Amino acid sequence: MVARMLKRCAWVTQEPLYMEYHDKEWGVPVFDDRILFEMLCLEGAQAGLSWWTILQKRDNYRKAFDHFDAEKIVQYTDEKLQSLLEDTGIVRNKLKIKSVVTNADAFLKIQKEFGSFSNYIWRFVGDKPILNQWATIKEVPVSTEISDRMSKRLKKDGFKFIGSTICYSYMQAVGMVNDHTLDCSCHPRNR
Repeated sequence: MVARMLKRCAWVTQEPLYMEYHDKEWGVPVFDDRILFEMLCLEGAQAGLSWWTILQKRDNYRKAFDHFDAEKIVQYTDEKLQSLLEDTGIVRNKLKIKSVVTNADAFLKIQKEFGSFSNYIWRFVGDKPILNQWATIKEVPVSTEISDRMSKRLKKDGFKFIGSTICYSYMQAVGMVNDHTLDCSCHPRNR
């Protein structure tokens, strides 16, 4: 019996970590609040950089930010923030680091108001993933009307580093939209 060769989206390199992320995470719906918060913070850290840079540092981010436990993050002292600025395992950008604390506070307020962050964030797509039908990676947008609305609302609710392009990348990462191209083995029609 011959094993079927996986066809992947054109943006995926031959790096094993990248292939695993593409095959097992990207476009898969996430409803767990902690993971949703982690991905929001990591997408913000990506601003101006590549996802590959952040993906390679993801385990370091998890250690540095207490596995994205928002309750712990809102308690960070100036000393903790300074130690994060000195941590070579993460992107040492003061505004991005501070945004994680700001976002943790906003995240906790949203959880209290909506019962969960998942309830809040998934309403932007009507509580179900958008399944796109792109033939090539060139067709995939970097932002949409929905990511524009999401960005405006998140900003209004106190979040930082959440422009429309970051929001769209976030939506892809947590499966709110499935942007695997039609020729990709991970597109639902090919499974």
